[in-house]
Amino acid sequence: MSDTHISRREWLLTDAPQTRRQARLGAIYQGWLTFRANKLAMFGLIILILLIGIAILAPLISPQSPFTQNLAGRLQPPSSEHWLGTDHLGRDILSRLIHGSRITLFIVGTVALIAPVIGLFIGTVAGFAGGWVDQVLMRITDIFLAFPKLILALAFVAALGASIGNAVLALALTAWPPYARLARAETLTIRHADYIAAARLQGAGPMRLLIKHIWPLCISSLIVRVALDMAGIILSAAGLGFLGLGAQPPMPEWGAMISDGRTYILDFWWVAAMPGLAIFIVSLAFNLLGDGLRDVLDPKGGKS
Repeated sequence: MSDTHISRREWLLTDAPQTRRQARLGAIYQGWLTFRANKLAMFGLIILILLIGIAILAPLISPQSPFTQNLAGRLQPPSSEHWLGTDHLGRDILSRLIHGSRITLFIVGTVALIAPVIGLFIGTVAGFAGGWVDQVLMRITDIFLAFPKLILALAFVAALGASIGNAVLALALTAWPPYARLARAETLTIRHADYIAAARLQGAGPMRLLIKHIWPLCISSLIVRVALDMAGIILSAAGLGFLGLGAQPPMPEWGAMISDGRTYILDFWWVAAMPGLAIFIVSLAFNLLGDGLRDVLDPKGGKS
Protein backbone atom coordinates (compact mmCIF):
# COMPACT_ATOMS: atom_id res chain seq x y z
CA MET A 1 0.00 0.00 0.00
CA SER A 2 2.85 2.40 0.89
CA ASP A 3 4.66 1.54 -2.35
CA THR A 4 1.51 2.43 -4.27
CA HIS A 5 1.31 5.73 -2.38
CA ILE A 6 4.98 6.51 -3.09
CA SER A 7 4.65 5.68 -6.77
CA ARG A 8 1.53 7.83 -7.03
CA ARG A 9 3.32 10.69 -5.30
CA GLU A 10 6.29 10.36 -7.66
CA TRP A 11 3.89 10.26 -10.62
CA LEU A 12 2.31 13.52 -9.47
CA LEU A 13 5.60 15.28 -8.68
CA THR A 14 7.56 14.24 -11.76
CA ASP A 15 9.36 16.99 -13.66
CA ALA A 16 8.46 15.41 -17.01
CA PRO A 17 4.69 14.71 -17.14
CA GLN A 18 3.62 12.48 -20.00
CA THR A 19 0.10 13.85 -20.47
CA ARG A 20 -1.78 17.10 -19.94
CA ARG A 21 -3.87 15.40 -17.25
CA GLN A 22 -0.76 14.35 -15.34
CA ALA A 23 0.65 17.88 -15.55
CA ARG A 24 -2.62 19.39 -14.29
CA LEU A 25 -2.97 16.91 -11.42
CA GLY A 26 0.70 17.42 -10.52
CA ALA A 27 0.23 21.19 -10.34
CA ILE A 28 -2.84 20.76 -8.14
CA TYR A 29 -0.98 18.36 -5.84
CA GLN A 30 2.03 20.67 -5.54
CA GLY A 31 -0.32 23.54 -4.74
CA TRP A 32 -1.97 21.44 -2.04
CA LEU A 33 1.41 20.61 -0.50
CA THR A 34 2.30 24.31 -0.42
CA PHE A 35 -1.06 25.19 1.10
CA ARG A 36 -0.87 22.36 3.65
CA ALA A 37 2.51 23.59 4.85
CA ASN A 38 0.85 26.85 5.91
CA LYS A 39 -0.56 25.98 9.33
CA LEU A 40 -2.59 29.17 9.67
CA ALA A 41 -4.18 28.64 6.24
CA MET A 42 -5.11 25.09 7.24
CA PHE A 43 -6.62 26.44 10.45
CA GLY A 44 -8.74 28.85 8.41
CA LEU A 45 -9.78 26.06 6.04
CA ILE A 46 -10.82 23.83 8.95
CA ILE A 47 -12.95 26.62 10.44
CA LEU A 48 -14.69 27.21 7.12
CA ILE A 49 -15.32 23.49 6.62
CA LEU A 50 -16.84 23.37 10.10
CA LEU A 51 -18.97 26.42 9.26
CA ILE A 52 -20.26 24.76 6.09
CA GLY A 53 -21.02 21.57 8.01
CA ILE A 54 -22.85 23.53 10.72
CA ALA A 55 -24.90 25.38 8.09
CA ILE A 56 -25.86 22.15 6.33
CA LEU A 57 -26.77 20.34 9.55
CA ALA A 58 -28.31 23.35 11.31
CA PRO A 59 -31.79 21.83 11.81
CA LEU A 60 -30.24 18.66 13.26
CA ILE A 61 -27.61 20.11 15.60
CA SER A 62 -29.46 23.21 16.76
CA PRO A 63 -30.48 22.60 20.40
CA GLN A 64 -33.63 24.72 20.10
CA SER A 65 -35.66 26.62 17.54
CA PRO A 66 -34.05 29.96 16.66
CA PHE A 67 -37.47 31.63 16.57
CA THR A 68 -39.16 30.29 19.72
CA GLN A 69 -39.58 33.03 22.31
CA ASN A 70 -39.57 32.54 26.07
CA LEU A 71 -40.00 35.86 27.86
CA ALA A 72 -39.70 34.15 31.24
CA GLY A 73 -36.16 33.13 30.32
CA ARG A 74 -35.00 36.34 28.62
CA LEU A 75 -31.43 37.60 28.99
CA GLN A 76 -30.22 34.45 30.73
CA PRO A 77 -26.42 34.10 31.00
CA PRO A 78 -24.58 31.13 29.46
CA SER A 79 -25.54 27.93 31.25
CA SER A 80 -25.85 24.20 30.72
CA GLU A 81 -29.33 24.72 29.24
CA HIS A 82 -28.36 27.67 27.05
CA TRP A 83 -24.65 27.39 26.29
CA LEU A 84 -24.36 30.95 24.97
CA GLY A 85 -27.26 32.46 26.90
CA THR A 86 -30.54 33.91 25.64
CA ASP A 87 -31.45 37.22 24.03
CA HIS A 88 -34.00 39.87 25.01
CA LEU A 89 -36.87 37.66 23.78
CA GLY A 90 -35.63 34.49 25.48
CA ARG A 91 -34.40 32.89 22.24
CA ASP A 92 -31.39 30.59 22.45
CA ILE A 93 -28.37 32.48 21.08
CA LEU A 94 -26.45 29.33 20.08
CA SER A 95 -29.38 28.12 17.97
CA ARG A 96 -29.66 31.51 16.31
CA LEU A 97 -25.93 31.56 15.56
CA ILE A 98 -26.11 28.09 14.03
CA HIS A 99 -29.01 29.01 11.77
CA GLY A 100 -27.45 32.41 11.07
CA SER A 101 -24.44 30.66 9.54
CA ARG A 102 -26.70 29.74 6.62
CA ILE A 103 -27.46 33.41 5.98
CA THR A 104 -23.78 34.31 6.20
CA LEU A 105 -22.76 31.61 3.71
CA PHE A 106 -25.63 32.57 1.39
CA ILE A 107 -24.50 36.21 1.34
CA VAL A 108 -20.80 35.39 0.93
CA GLY A 109 -21.38 32.72 -1.71
CA THR A 110 -23.77 34.80 -3.79
CA VAL A 111 -21.59 37.90 -3.76
CA ALA A 112 -18.53 35.78 -4.53
CA LEU A 113 -20.30 34.35 -7.59
CA ILE A 114 -21.66 37.65 -8.92
CA ALA A 115 -19.07 40.36 -8.25
CA PRO A 116 -15.93 38.65 -9.65
CA VAL A 117 -17.77 37.61 -12.82
CA ILE A 118 -18.91 41.20 -13.45
CA GLY A 119 -15.44 42.53 -12.68
CA LEU A 120 -13.72 39.90 -14.82
CA PHE A 121 -15.90 40.69 -17.84
CA ILE A 122 -15.63 44.49 -17.56
CA GLY A 123 -11.91 44.46 -16.79
CA THR A 124 -10.87 42.10 -19.57
CA VAL A 125 -13.05 43.84 -22.16
CA ALA A 126 -11.59 47.21 -21.17
CA GLY A 127 -8.00 45.97 -21.23
CA PHE A 128 -8.37 43.99 -24.44
CA ALA A 129 -10.35 46.55 -26.44
CA GLY A 130 -8.48 49.66 -25.29
CA GLY A 131 -9.31 53.08 -26.70
CA TRP A 132 -12.63 54.71 -25.87
CA VAL A 133 -14.09 51.42 -24.59
CA ASP A 134 -11.35 51.24 -21.98
CA GLN A 135 -11.83 54.89 -21.03
CA VAL A 136 -15.60 54.60 -20.60
CA LEU A 137 -15.51 51.37 -18.59
CA MET A 138 -12.70 52.55 -16.34
CA ARG A 139 -14.38 55.89 -15.65
CA ILE A 140 -17.52 54.01 -14.59
CA THR A 141 -15.30 51.85 -12.37
CA ASP A 142 -13.70 54.97 -10.88
CA ILE A 143 -17.14 56.36 -10.03
CA PHE A 144 -17.93 53.22 -8.01
CA LEU A 145 -14.49 53.26 -6.37
CA ALA A 146 -14.94 56.90 -5.35
CA PHE A 147 -17.53 55.91 -2.74
CA PRO A 148 -16.96 53.66 0.30
CA LYS A 149 -18.53 50.29 -0.43
CA LEU A 150 -20.75 50.26 2.64
CA ILE A 151 -22.08 53.78 1.94
CA LEU A 152 -22.82 52.82 -1.66
CA ALA A 153 -24.50 49.59 -0.52
CA LEU A 154 -26.62 51.59 1.92
CA ALA A 155 -27.77 53.82 -0.94
CA PHE A 156 -28.71 50.82 -3.11
CA VAL A 157 -30.60 49.08 -0.30
CA ALA A 158 -32.41 52.30 0.62
CA ALA A 159 -33.54 52.63 -2.99
CA LEU A 160 -34.45 48.96 -3.48
CA GLY A 161 -35.94 48.24 -0.07
CA ALA A 162 -34.67 46.43 3.01
CA SER A 163 -34.35 42.68 2.48
CA ILE A 164 -31.61 40.08 2.39
CA GLY A 165 -31.93 39.71 -1.39
CA ASN A 166 -31.51 43.42 -1.97
CA ALA A 167 -28.61 43.49 0.48
CA VAL A 168 -26.83 40.76 -1.50
CA LEU A 169 -27.51 42.60 -4.75
CA ALA A 170 -26.22 45.86 -3.29
CA LEU A 171 -23.03 44.21 -2.00
CA ALA A 172 -22.43 42.55 -5.38
CA LEU A 173 -22.95 45.83 -7.26
CA THR A 174 -20.43 47.60 -5.02
CA ALA A 175 -17.83 44.81 -4.85
CA TRP A 176 -16.97 44.36 -8.55
CA PRO A 177 -14.73 47.44 -9.27
CA PRO A 178 -11.53 46.06 -7.62
CA TYR A 179 -11.90 42.85 -9.64
CA ALA A 180 -12.33 44.88 -12.83
CA ARG A 181 -9.13 46.81 -12.09
CA LEU A 182 -7.23 43.61 -11.39
CA ALA A 183 -8.54 41.86 -14.51
CA ARG A 184 -7.70 44.89 -16.67
CA ALA A 185 -4.14 44.98 -15.34
CA GLU A 186 -3.69 41.27 -16.06
CA THR A 187 -5.14 41.70 -19.57
CA LEU A 188 -2.84 44.60 -20.41
CA THR A 189 0.20 42.45 -19.63
CA ILE A 190 -0.81 39.57 -21.92
CA ARG A 191 -2.91 41.04 -24.73
CA HIS A 192 0.18 41.50 -26.95
CA ALA A 193 1.71 38.11 -26.11
CA ASP A 194 2.88 35.90 -28.96
CA TYR A 195 0.33 33.17 -28.30
CA ILE A 196 -2.49 35.75 -28.47
CA ALA A 197 -1.18 36.93 -31.85
CA ALA A 198 -0.91 33.31 -33.02
CA ALA A 199 -4.48 32.58 -31.97
CA ARG A 200 -5.67 35.71 -33.76
CA LEU A 201 -3.88 34.62 -36.95
CA GLN A 202 -5.66 31.28 -36.71
CA GLY A 203 -8.97 33.12 -36.93
CA ALA A 204 -9.92 33.43 -33.25
CA GLY A 205 -12.35 36.30 -32.65
CA PRO A 206 -12.25 38.73 -29.71
CA MET A 207 -14.68 36.75 -27.54
CA ARG A 208 -12.82 33.49 -28.15
CA LEU A 209 -9.54 35.17 -27.25
CA LEU A 210 -11.07 36.50 -24.05
CA ILE A 211 -12.76 33.27 -22.98
CA LYS A 212 -10.12 30.75 -24.05
CA HIS A 213 -6.84 32.60 -23.57
CA ILE A 214 -7.22 35.63 -21.29
CA TRP A 215 -9.84 34.67 -18.69
CA PRO A 216 -8.02 31.50 -17.54
CA LEU A 217 -4.90 33.57 -16.75
CA CYS A 218 -6.89 36.09 -14.71
CA ILE A 219 -8.82 33.59 -12.61
CA SER A 220 -6.03 32.67 -10.17
CA SER A 221 -5.49 36.31 -9.16
CA LEU A 222 -9.24 36.82 -8.82
CA ILE A 223 -9.58 33.74 -6.59
CA VAL A 224 -6.97 35.13 -4.21
CA ARG A 225 -8.64 38.55 -4.17
CA VAL A 226 -12.08 37.02 -3.58
CA ALA A 227 -10.83 34.96 -0.63
CA LEU A 228 -9.21 38.03 0.92
CA ASP A 229 -12.35 40.12 0.34
CA MET A 230 -14.72 37.66 1.99
CA ALA A 231 -14.07 39.12 5.44
CA GLY A 232 -14.99 42.59 4.18
CA ILE A 233 -18.17 41.23 2.60
CA ILE A 234 -19.16 39.57 5.88
CA LEU A 235 -18.56 42.81 7.77
CA SER A 236 -20.51 44.84 5.20
CA ALA A 237 -23.41 42.38 5.37
CA ALA A 238 -23.31 42.54 9.16
CA GLY A 239 -23.29 46.34 8.94
CA LEU A 240 -26.40 46.31 6.77
CA GLY A 241 -28.06 43.90 9.18
CA PHE A 242 -27.02 46.05 12.14
CA LEU A 243 -28.73 49.06 10.54
CA GLY A 244 -31.86 47.03 9.80
CA LEU A 245 -31.31 47.01 6.03
CA GLY A 246 -30.33 43.36 5.62
CA ALA A 247 -32.16 40.27 6.80
CA GLN A 248 -35.39 41.27 8.52
CA PRO A 249 -36.66 40.02 11.91
CA PRO A 250 -36.98 37.35 13.08
CA MET A 251 -34.21 36.04 10.76
CA PRO A 252 -31.12 35.18 12.88
CA GLU A 253 -28.63 37.29 10.94
CA TRP A 254 -25.45 37.95 12.95
CA GLY A 255 -25.33 41.72 12.36
CA ALA A 256 -28.98 42.09 13.35
CA MET A 257 -28.28 40.05 16.49
CA ILE A 258 -25.55 42.52 17.46
CA SER A 259 -27.99 45.37 16.84
CA ASP A 260 -30.56 43.70 19.12
CA GLY A 261 -27.98 43.27 21.86
CA ARG A 262 -26.37 46.71 21.79
CA THR A 263 -28.95 48.07 24.24
CA TYR A 264 -27.98 45.46 26.83
CA ILE A 265 -24.24 45.28 26.18
CA LEU A 266 -23.17 46.71 29.56
CA ASP A 267 -25.31 44.43 31.72
CA PHE A 268 -25.90 41.43 29.43
CA TRP A 269 -22.71 41.34 27.36
CA TRP A 270 -23.26 37.91 25.79
CA VAL A 271 -26.25 39.03 23.70
CA ALA A 272 -24.02 41.15 21.42
CA ALA A 273 -20.65 39.53 22.13
CA MET A 274 -21.51 36.04 20.86
CA PRO A 275 -22.56 37.04 17.32
CA GLY A 276 -19.66 39.51 17.25
CA LEU A 277 -17.27 36.70 18.14
CA ALA A 278 -18.78 34.53 15.38
CA ILE A 279 -18.23 37.30 12.82
CA PHE A 280 -14.64 37.75 14.04
CA ILE A 281 -13.81 34.03 13.82
CA VAL A 282 -15.28 33.57 10.32
CA SER A 283 -13.65 36.76 9.03
CA LEU A 284 -10.30 35.63 10.43
CA ALA A 285 -10.73 32.22 8.80
CA PHE A 286 -11.33 33.79 5.38
CA ASN A 287 -8.28 36.03 5.78
CA LEU A 288 -6.08 33.07 6.72
CA LEU A 289 -7.45 31.07 3.80
CA GLY A 290 -6.78 33.98 1.43
CA ASP A 291 -3.17 34.25 2.61
CA GLY A 292 -2.69 30.54 1.97
CA LEU A 293 -4.23 30.73 -1.50
CA ARG A 294 -2.04 33.72 -2.32
CA ASP A 295 1.07 31.68 -1.51
CA VAL A 296 -0.16 28.92 -3.83
CA LEU A 297 -1.61 30.87 -6.76
CA ASP A 298 0.51 34.04 -6.60
CA PRO A 299 3.87 33.02 -5.09
CA LYS A 300 5.65 36.24 -6.12
CA GLY A 301 2.98 38.41 -4.49
CA GLY A 302 2.80 36.10 -1.47
CA LYS A 303 6.53 36.44 -0.71
CA SER A 304 6.87 40.15 -1.38
